[in-house]
Amino acid sequence: MALRQALGRGLHLGRALVLRFTAKPGAAYAWGRPGPAAGWGRGELPGRAAVLGAQARGLGLRLPDRYRFFRQSVAGLAARLQRQFVARARGGRCFLAFGLGLGLIEEKQAESRRAASACRDIQAIFTQKSKPVPDPLDTRRWQGFQLEDYLIGQSLGKGCSAAVYEATVAALPQHLEKTEGTRPLPGSGPDVISQGEEEQTPGTPAFPLAIKMMWNISAGSSSEAIFRKMSQELVPASRVALAGEYGAVAYRKSRGGPKQLAPHPNIIRVFRAFTSSVPLLPGALTDYPDVLPPHLHPEGLGHGRTLFLVMKNYPCTLRQYLRVSTPSPRLATVMLLQLLEGVAHLVQQGIAHRDLKSDNILVELDAGGCPWLVISDFGCCLADESVGLQLPFPSWYVDRGGNGSLMAPEVSTAHPGPRAVIDYSKADAWAVGTIAYEIFGLANPFYGQGGAHLESRSYREAQLPALPESVPPDVRQLVRSLLQREASKRPSARVAANVLHLSLWGEDILGLKHLKLDEMIGWLLQQSAAALLADRLTEKSFVETKLKMLFLANLECEALCQAALLLCAWRAAL
Repeated sequence: MALRQALGRGLHLGRALVLRFTAKPGAAYAWGRPGPAAGWGRGELPGRAAVLGAQARGLGLRLPDRYRFFRQSVAGLAARLQRQFVARARGGRCFLAFGLGLGLIEEKQAESRRAASACRDIQAIFTQKSKPVPDPLDTRRWQGFQLEDYLIGQSLGKGCSAAVYEATVAALPQHLEKTEGTRPLPGSGPDVISQGEEEQTPGTPAFPLAIKMMWNISAGSSSEAIFRKMSQELVPASRVALAGEYGAVAYRKSRGGPKQLAPHPNIIRVFRAFTSSVPLLPGALTDYPDVLPPHLHPEGLGHGRTLFLVMKNYPCTLRQYLRVSTPSPRLATVMLLQLLEGVAHLVQQGIAHRDLKSDNILVELDAGGCPWLVISDFGCCLADESVGLQLPFPSWYVDRGGNGSLMAPEVSTAHPGPRAVIDYSKADAWAVGTIAYEIFGLANPFYGQGGAHLESRSYREAQLPALPESVPPDVRQLVRSLLQREASKRPSARVAANVLHLSLWGEDILGLKHLKLDEMIGWLLQQSAAALLADRLTEKSFVETKLKMLFLANLECEALCQAALLLCAWRAAL
């Protein structure tokens, strides 16, 4: 039906154009004036004039004036008719083809408009459905803006700039008081193969909170200086996190504060941020004596006051989880998809993490033991309103981010200059491609030493190790695409996430030989109905249902079409 309509529109437009340009001929040739003898030659006059002309030439006679007039008039009329015939024949076909092409283009554009409109409608519905449930900690009903409000337990770990401790408060919100004290251990889910008991990661402790104490060596002791120096850590802070002691005043955008990240289920939230005097916490004298203030350790270099961040306590990091668990290929694909969703949200907000690694990714297990991944530790992020993801690089003193081993090639090979700029729009997606090796059970090729070790500055795509054969072909191809040296050849995080969404749940639509937008929209409507039904049937949505809702909440027609074309091209090449 669509083709018939396009043909009808094209024929109608073509006919209109032909009539427009050929219905009004040039000036008429009057019988009283001789016309040009074009088209037919003088010896090729039709009818009686040609006979008379031949006889006259044969006898050497000169025709009377009235016969010459008749001959010239007929020749002019013939030339005129011939020109109009050629114009109608050639021009008609040209305009008819042109009109038909316009009709087909118009129909294609109408299909694209329908698809874009449907995507916007679906996105509007699921944007509301996918909003994170407000955490009871993210409220003003309890204070928690002083270190004395917390009971601090054992150390959860330390990095290059902070130490993290488990914590709780004397009067938790009612919701947290009912929280169960245990969760499934890593390795207990249906899609996970346990690797033994010698290094089991503990489940959720009795402390539901985690406090991150920053090490303050150069920020001074005033709250204003501390907030300004450590402002990157506050990018994922909630709206009320800074409503305490000082932050609400010091963190106004007019004072040059960085961007505030909108909440996302795959990104950590900071519930409270405040400054306080540095205490002597368990393990401090052993784990980080050099950064303590002199009154706690004589050789310490730290200041007496620093920044504290309060977050949710997660059972383990991704690195810890993978040490004791081997997820199935499908579950590993779902985990990779979660990282891409988180990175796509960061890019959409104009933020680059710049320090993605398995130690900075936290894992929470649902009731069935399925892992939910959360990106944390924003201390090295780029979140500057004035530059976005395009960082000016005038000198080597500009900070390019952390973890040089997982630094994207366009960042690690950048050279400073007066107009040099580093584009971070696809740098985090490249880092996710390296972490994919760990998720699928292999060593990260950009870590370690030896012949298998690769460097982002100099590696070639052919040197990348192959993923296991058990990994789906679409995922193997996507990981190689994410690790392309040239950022222009690399898919964005949003397109890469859409590739995995289609690969996981769009087999029916991808099986068609000729994929059309209207068929894609029909599939999206089916997925929308299924996601809404699954969300209603379960008290707490399963991981795959949550991911489907995130996919539909971030639906963009152009990015979805790019993902579908990539998948079709990869499958055709197999």
